[in-house]
Amino acid sequence: MESGLLRKHASDAGGLRAARTGPHGHSATARTAHSMSASALRKKSDASLVRKVPFAPLRPLLANLQEVFLGTKLAVLFPAVPLAIAARYAHFGQVWVFALSLLGLIPLAERVSFLTEQIAIYTGPTVGGLLNATCGNATELIIALFALMQGKIEVVKCSLLGSVLSNLLLVLGTSLFCGGIVNLGVDQPYDRKQADVNTGLLILGVLCQSLPLMLRYAVGAGEHSVAADTTGLDLSRACSIVMLLAYVAYLFFQLKTHTQLFEPQDIDEDGEDQEEAVIGFGSGLFWLAFKTVLIAILSEFVVGTIEPTSQSWGLSVSFISIILLPIVGNAAEHAGAIIFALKNKLDITLGVALGSATQISMFVVPLSVIVAWIAGIQMDLDFKLIETGSLFVSVIVTSFTLQDGTSHYLKGILLLLCYIVIGACFFVTRQPSSHANGNGAGLAVPTGTLNAQVA
Repeated sequence: MESGLLRKHASDAGGLRAARTGPHGHSATARTAHSMSASALRKKSDASLVRKVPFAPLRPLLANLQEVFLGTKLAVLFPAVPLAIAARYAHFGQVWVFALSLLGLIPLAERVSFLTEQIAIYTGPTVGGLLNATCGNATELIIALFALMQGKIEVVKCSLLGSVLSNLLLVLGTSLFCGGIVNLGVDQPYDRKQADVNTGLLILGVLCQSLPLMLRYAVGAGEHSVAADTTGLDLSRACSIVMLLAYVAYLFFQLKTHTQLFEPQDIDEDGEDQEEAVIGFGSGLFWLAFKTVLIAILSEFVVGTIEPTSQSWGLSVSFISIILLPIVGNAAEHAGAIIFALKNKLDITLGVALGSATQISMFVVPLSVIVAWIAGIQMDLDFKLIETGSLFVSVIVTSFTLQDGTSHYLKGILLLLCYIVIGACFFVTRQPSSHANGNGAGLAVPTGTLNAQVA
């Protein structure tokens, strides 16, 4: 092997490759599949203009700003961030606030991935892995928390469900289709071990989310009885704790005991695997906090304007939450996954799609229930029949699609068609006005008013 080549050890969300010696003697962590997919949209900064600045002490600051704001091909979307804030406070129109906020979230999400990666270079593999495990889907988590605090429980559930469906069907389907078309004469193998681990966790997540729904219908049909009206809510909280414990075990499995299972066999030939830190540790922390605040501001705008936008566009809140929000919120990461599929590097693509779906299902969803419990908000894991059924079928279809360790374009077509029909279902559905805000009606005591809800 040529000395200039580095073997990639990409893993899925939260997993890290072996630590190497980084700049300034720090222990550098190799990047996760999430950050590697986002790196496909990054570009090298041109320092020539910075060097021409006559005031030397100002050059490091300008170089830092250039790297943070212009080091991505999505920099053209950054003007949407101040425009969204201006539209909000100038009362320009709630639909404009919604659209501009969604556009602004795209580059911010990519930059958070970049900054997390930079910090991970200094912190080592374990802390870096935990950072990626919690920040890999920061946008979805922040949107969910803001919607939760505003009592829009249905928006929380639909947006998180949409993120899982988007990763399993849209992202993975598009990646397999495009990769299969471009590599028609080439076998597209991948390591099915990490796929088996992720699909197993996703099936556990579907089980935990199905039990409150099945309990509600079983009691409503008179097949079973419960001790109290809050039994369904208590069951959801217990299942959420189990899901979080499973996610902790998953992280330990990746970071400590079985890291070799997440090491792809292909070789990096394109220079994506850069080990050098381009910004300092303190700068990384500052910009990560700053961009997280911006994401929080735009997320609040999105949550606050989703219902007026729904009425203006003639689309249901569930369709916007399940289909539009996940597509736009993860556009950068999804584009990176597709690019790596085109390069016949499916291990990275699977790490992005399955890893993100697992993180949402097994971490963000139960965490939302626990946070709601602490805040006195009655949110459960009952995602309703169509939503839970769509999730169950999506996980099963994905599991069967990935069982043989090779890919072709027909697998991508099947996953995409599944996503299209699920999207069509939510496009034609309309939520009853009594549940529009998801304020807990029928959720706090899902087994106490069962007959009325089933009817």
